[in-house]
Amino acid sequence: MTDHTHDYDQAEEDERQITLIDDEGNEVLFEVLLTIDGQEEFGKNYVLLLPSGHEDDEDVEISVYSFTQNEDGTEGDLMPIPENAEDEWSMIEDVFNQFQEEVGDEG
Repeated sequence: MTDHTHDYDQAEEDERQITLIDDEGNEVLFEVLLTIDGQEEFGKNYVLLLPSGHEDDEDVEISVYSFTQNEDGTEGDLMPIPENAEDEWSMIEDVFNQFQEEVGDEG
């Protein structure tokens, strides 16, 4: 197994939010939980999103997307990650688990 090291930023509440449109056309607000730099390995970055307003003690589904930066340096479109992209999912899981351990150590 390859050891991955990635830079990631812990989201600041209320400062890092994004609005997405769901399948029914509704705007849904999310908090950016974590961004992962996967440029070197996969040529794109990743973002993990939590529904805004969730309670800390409730189970929530984390949404994961990839994105590439636009030429002007701004973040581009969010894209779903194919289920069969096993290397990408493995890297995301490893970084997320490391993030959870570090957050758990702080609390």
